[in-house]
Amino acid sequence: MEYNFKKIEQRLQAFWADKAPYKTKNDTTKPKYYCLDMFPYPSGDGLHVGHWKGYVFSDVYARQKFLQGFNVLHPMGYDAFGLPAENNAIKRGIHPEICTKQNIEKIGAQLRTIGAIYDWDKELSTTDPEYYKWTQWIFVKMFERGLAYEANMPINWCPQCLTGLANEEASGGSCERCGTAVEQKSIRQWVLKITEYAERLLNDLNTLDWPEKVKLMQANWIGKSEGLRFSARVKDMDLEIETFNAHFEAFMADTFVVIAPDHELLDILIAGTETEQTVKEYCKYILDKRAGGAHRTVEEEEKSEGIFTGRYIIDPVSGNELPIWVASFALAHYGTGIVKCSAHDERDFAFAQKYNIPLKIVLVPQDPVERAKVEAFEYCYTDMKDGILLEPTPFAGRRAGDCREEIIKYCAAKGFARSHVTYKLRDWIFSRQRYWGEPIPLVHCASCGIVAVPESQLPVLLPQVESYQPTGTGESPLAAIDWWVNITCPSCSGPAKRETNTMPQWAGSCWYFLRYVNPQLTTEAFSMKDMQYWMPVDLYVGGIEHAVLHLLYSRFYVKVLYDVGVLPFHEPFKRLFNQGMVCMKSATTGRVEKMSKSKGNTVSPNDIVDLYGVDTLRMYTLFMGPPELDNEWQADSIRGVFHFIKRLWTLVSSGACLVAAGEKVSDQAARRFNKFLKEYSDRIERYSVNTAVASLMELYNDIQGKNLKLSKEMVRDLLVVCSIMIPYLSTELLEVCFDLKLHEQVWPQYDSLLVQESLIELPVQVNGKLRATIQVEATATREIVESLARTVIEKWLNDGMTVTVIFVPGRMINFVIK
Repeated sequence: MEYNFKKIEQRLQAFWADKAPYKTKNDTTKPKYYCLDMFPYPSGDGLHVGHWKGYVFSDVYARQKFLQGFNVLHPMGYDAFGLPAENNAIKRGIHPEICTKQNIEKIGAQLRTIGAIYDWDKELSTTDPEYYKWTQWIFVKMFERGLAYEANMPINWCPQCLTGLANEEASGGSCERCGTAVEQKSIRQWVLKITEYAERLLNDLNTLDWPEKVKLMQANWIGKSEGLRFSARVKDMDLEIETFNAHFEAFMADTFVVIAPDHELLDILIAGTETEQTVKEYCKYILDKRAGGAHRTVEEEEKSEGIFTGRYIIDPVSGNELPIWVASFALAHYGTGIVKCSAHDERDFAFAQKYNIPLKIVLVPQDPVERAKVEAFEYCYTDMKDGILLEPTPFAGRRAGDCREEIIKYCAAKGFARSHVTYKLRDWIFSRQRYWGEPIPLVHCASCGIVAVPESQLPVLLPQVESYQPTGTGESPLAAIDWWVNITCPSCSGPAKRETNTMPQWAGSCWYFLRYVNPQLTTEAFSMKDMQYWMPVDLYVGGIEHAVLHLLYSRFYVKVLYDVGVLPFHEPFKRLFNQGMVCMKSATTGRVEKMSKSKGNTVSPNDIVDLYGVDTLRMYTLFMGPPELDNEWQADSIRGVFHFIKRLWTLVSSGACLVAAGEKVSDQAARRFNKFLKEYSDRIERYSVNTAVASLMELYNDIQGKNLKLSKEMVRDLLVVCSIMIPYLSTELLEVCFDLKLHEQVWPQYDSLLVQESLIELPVQVNGKLRATIQVEATATREIVESLARTVIEKWLNDGMTVTVIFVPGRMINFVIK
């Protein structure tokens, strides 16, 4: 039989579209499996092969669970509102509604070729009014609970995109979308009180089966600090200030205070002083220099600069007068925005030396030589765990780390300070001054104030406009549409005006996984009965770039909806898998980089499918390397995969691998095939799909090289397990050679008695310490062992760089990191 992949794909795509054999069933008696991809932005460029990596990976698990008897939900849709879609429309000179519709049709056609078992009856777009009606409803629920509030505040403003950005969208001082340095601009905003959920967002990370790196990124962004809040009176003023210190063990060393240049008390503090005008000019200089400074963390701030305010506090601890300085590293939103400083913080130490501020040593190392250096101010000593305290008397001579709780009680008893918890997380700047987004369902009434649009009047439709380009004035283009803006108040029927800011692109993607379950539902956003069966998502696949944006926001939304009482769970995603990127040499830089049209290094899946077929592209994206790592696209390698698939086709279709009629399968062939089934299944279970492909190739080589013959049942099982990677070939051969339908088959089980002898438990070490064991073949290669080992020791590798890997075949593998 000729391997005519184009004819096979054309026939099966038509069959799958017509018969929908993998459609999600309305059968709650079966165990469920919800497999979800991060849905795409419908950009005009369409998909490149890098996008396939995640989509094919997730489909492997959706297909496997289907064959294992699960009721599978594997949906797909489009994240179509927001900056990406609008910027693309502006670039092309086409209205966003038209442009987005064209892009969805283009990407939808590409997605249908992948062969994934998407239930296309679940397809949705965040721009559909029947969808964003419920996005608006969720906002109203937040508004009613006091979680959405209006504020005039300095925000991150992108001069290129001409809109305000959330802090998470401007990390590092640049726009997440276009890379332009952001500015500070005071604009009326709608803000979501995500900080009210900071503790729950942090604590519940411990319950998630997520990559440790992602959990650490979220924990660091939330940035919980537990410390002491000190109060002190300002000399010659009827003013008391509070400072916060998370590392307070050496509190007796404090000799000066710094305040943020944008602190609300600063104008009061310097009023009437000789330095008032100089300090104001200096603060303006610092704030102008701080592009995006409102979202910087302490660690990200630039080298310290400062100016003396002319004021002092009366320190209740020492009784001394401590000078108050303005410092560039002090941030108004962190702690209290005012910090007591000492010789035992590197930043404070450097600042004091720069401005000749006296320092005092109260924490020293145990080594007498090093202690002498510290007491001579040769370097800053900061070890709050093992350092020895010199003061105060009750703790002198003890390790600081052993005294932390006692010091808290001591300071409270003395009236110096009280315990305090603070977070780096800021409230979410939610409104955008752009056209292409969900209208915020609020009305401004002179009599009633701000009123939510009633549910019966939702959705508030985005009006049709000719001029949709951003204004750059701080107002959305919607503000110029009088007939839309001027309405009657839903509460008092008096004259009122609509809110004209729109929601960010994240609004629709924060909850789309809930709507997929029943996107045709008209009476509510989702039903409790559906949520109890389908949620949480069992496997969520997407890029790590969304770790502190979409994933954090989605968790927040779900917790709010749980509190509202419409969800029976408070975490949306059980298991998260971050696939790596597909990289290729850039035509502009010559470096191997992430695929991007601007870098001239993308490969169209359409071209590859035309040359080699869908199954080849699917298998290659799985085989090119560990799925969690970035992999380089290699044209020669994909040709090799194509030739392997053709050989596999010939092996099965010719019947050359079958035992002769009346003969039995040899013990050697039975053991080898069952060994393959176990290897393949185990590697899929560990998300090591690249080594699963390798096990299939090794089986083929053994069948050919050792002339092994299989039974019809074995070949059938081989096609079934291969189908999760190469569904077109497997479906066709099952039908032609065995008269079987793939969607009616079940996932085969291996015979444990036939695989026992060849498996061993292999120790996995990190820096010589045993961290896990894995079950592998005694003859497994280094490549296979290393890939499997990395999946079970991920949390020990995240914080370090692997220097070398020591592999002793059949004995152990050791990862040396630093």
